[in-house]
Amino acid sequence: MAPKGKKLDAGGNASSSSSEQELNPRTTTYEFLGPVGAFLFITVLPLLVLFFAVCCDETGYPSKYLIENPTAYFSNLFTADLFYKLFDPLALVVYVAFVAFLAVCYNNLQGDYMPGTKLRNGVILKYRLNGFTSFYTTIFAIIFLLRHLNDGIKPLTFVYTHWIGLATASIIFSYAISIFCYFKSFEPGALLALGGNSGNPIYDFMIGRELNPRIGDFDIKFFTELRPGLIGWVILNLCFAAKQYIDLGRVTNSMVLVNAAHGFYVIDSLWNEEAVLTTMDITTDGFGFMLGFGLYSWVPMLYTLQARYLVDFPHDLSNYELVGILAINFLGYFIFRSANSQKNAFRTNPDGPKVRHLKYLKTERGTKLIISSWWGMSRHINYLGDWLMALAWCLPCGFGSFVPYFYAFYFGILLLHRERRDDHQCRIKYGKDWDKYCSIVKSRIIPGKKFLYFLYFLQLI
Repeated sequence: MAPKGKKLDAGGNASSSSSEQELNPRTTTYEFLGPVGAFLFITVLPLLVLFFAVCCDETGYPSKYLIENPTAYFSNLFTADLFYKLFDPLALVVYVAFVAFLAVCYNNLQGDYMPGTKLRNGVILKYRLNGFTSFYTTIFAIIFLLRHLNDGIKPLTFVYTHWIGLATASIIFSYAISIFCYFKSFEPGALLALGGNSGNPIYDFMIGRELNPRIGDFDIKFFTELRPGLIGWVILNLCFAAKQYIDLGRVTNSMVLVNAAHGFYVIDSLWNEEAVLTTMDITTDGFGFMLGFGLYSWVPMLYTLQARYLVDFPHDLSNYELVGILAINFLGYFIFRSANSQKNAFRTNPDGPKVRHLKYLKTERGTKLIISSWWGMSRHINYLGDWLMALAWCLPCGFGSFVPYFYAFYFGILLLHRERRDDHQCRIKYGKDWDKYCSIVKSRIIPGKKFLYFLYFLQLI
């Protein structure tokens, strides 16, 4: 196998530095408003995580005192007590121990090795798929720890009482891993992301410079993609459910629904872990603060807003509300999983029995773009399913506050931006073939009449 980031000449030797420059060309265009946007990303978003952690409490989301008198609220906020809550050594130890435990699981638990896509240096990396095994091992480890402590589920309330410290710990860890990977990307032979080699340190740090940072066989980006954020999301939700049980003596059906919907999504993602190998995060984006912060802090700290809200403002849903929310969630999941599975199966083997009937457009590059079935309805039909699930996860909280709906609002913007970003890259990659493809599949995310006909067909059967 060729050294990472280097081509081989006819004799099997690493090519010259000029060839390496061809392999890692300088990034000439910016995304996210360039260095200014990158600076805002690495400063404002962590503050937003802390805002939700500090300024949402049992009086309101946000605090009713903030709503009544913002000036007085913030003038009295920054006290020694807040400092100790922010920089909580025990919370930092717990957070780091959790990530370390998952890293040990990733490196030692059995799992199939799946090849990724061929990189532009000709290398095909292999990835150990043991995310689902890591998940249930973590659950069993927590059960074992609770039995050893012999205090019921009370230790799980640590998450609620130390929430601000855990949020800070997640941000600190995000900065640490991102800084490490940024400096590691300057090692000789590193294969850089095409979008992360601008030469501007702030921008490259944020967007991600090295494509596949590894320590030996330990792939940092692949490990980060599903494990700390998604598994942490479920664990934190369960801790909030435990807190509600201790407070009320029961768990509301809204809390059950939130935990079930989030848990199902995460378990499904871990069970279908191989599907992530063909996503933009793995194949295109470098590992920088955008992915590091997003998956070590943003996901576990903000995707749990609904469960945390229901601890402070518990309520039960009517049967009609339950059925309606479940229907939206199921429809979203059906679209999301069916479309993604179809695309992944087609990319893996276009002649497979489940996908060989699909129509496609063959590009000059030799790539086949699906133009029928799910992917004939819209160019990103999976995004629609993803957003419908996001909405369904917020609805159990009712309409007493807009904060639990932050996820659906933010996620919609994220998907719209991701679609535009993908369209731009595909237009560069495929040229006139992409224009032809867009003339066939006209819808970007929300399908047209074909989707309505499809829903009508489902109703008939």
